[in-house]
Amino acid sequence: MFLVLPVEPRLLAADVWQELEKAHQLRVSRYADPYLARRSAGKKHPVEDFLFTYYTQKPGQLRRWHPGAGNVLLGGEAAGRLGWKHYRQLDDGELAFLGLPEGSTAVTFDRDAFLADRSEAIAFAGIILRGTAARPAQFGCFGLHEWAMVYHQDRFDLRHEYLQLRLGPAGTDKVVEDNRIRCTHFDAFRFYTPDAVPLNELAPSRDTQRHLEQPGCLHANMDLYKWAYKLLPALPSELVMDCFELSWRIRAMDMQASPYDLAEWGYPAIPIETPQGKAEYVEHQRSFAAEAAALREKLAVELDALPRTVPA
Repeated sequence: MFLVLPVEPRLLAADVWQELEKAHQLRVSRYADPYLARRSAGKKHPVEDFLFTYYTQKPGQLRRWHPGAGNVLLGGEAAGRLGWKHYRQLDDGELAFLGLPEGSTAVTFDRDAFLADRSEAIAFAGIILRGTAARPAQFGCFGLHEWAMVYHQDRFDLRHEYLQLRLGPAGTDKVVEDNRIRCTHFDAFRFYTPDAVPLNELAPSRDTQRHLEQPGCLHANMDLYKWAYKLLPALPSELVMDCFELSWRIRAMDMQASPYDLAEWGYPAIPIETPQGKAEYVEHQRSFAAEAAALREKLAVELDALPRTVPA
């Protein structure tokens, strides 16, 4: 026999949760609206489009505000969420237990359905989050993964055909050849050109991801956003947006340290081919790692708060 651990619900009056929803939508609009305008105009931005094109969460999905597990939305307006996946209406017994009048509209996260549908995703996210946090951070990569993605690119398909290499093809290749390449992140490594693959000291794969992810990696820290939105609506949207905004800032720095000339886009170079550029890169990397550690812990705590079944 198994028992489900109880969770104390928090009641949110309509005026309270609607203000939270509005604040979230305004927060998202700052990033999503310019992207949608560019997309409508057929334009691209090499830095600011990334979170909407690389990750699977689309602007409309990100705009949806979720209170997270353990919250109950009150008022007739909450009924619209009954058409959203993993939401449900409280039954009469639950309404009575919470002291709410019979027939009240009270909508909450459908914990049982979510756990049934997403058990594998929850387990894998926990493995990645806890495993990454437990490993020592490495700060010696200097963003060379982006350079390896264009190494000998003239022999292969151009990665960003509308961007210029700051040092030109030969200068870019020399930076790759003159430095140690030691990327630990599979989702960066998989975009290397074929000639760059054997230059990496490791051979990350999807199978080894759970063993190689480390908290100094920019891409591992950007991916906190991915783990957060994949666990919606169990998580509060405020936490998802905290991860999004960290990922946004990491992407900007990652591209500043890349081989591309992005000055005209408003992103001056961090010249990692120089000692000064390497030092600047590591300074940013350490700062991002500290922010990511706090968010990674919050995500892990939210995962742990989802009810577990324990032997009675």
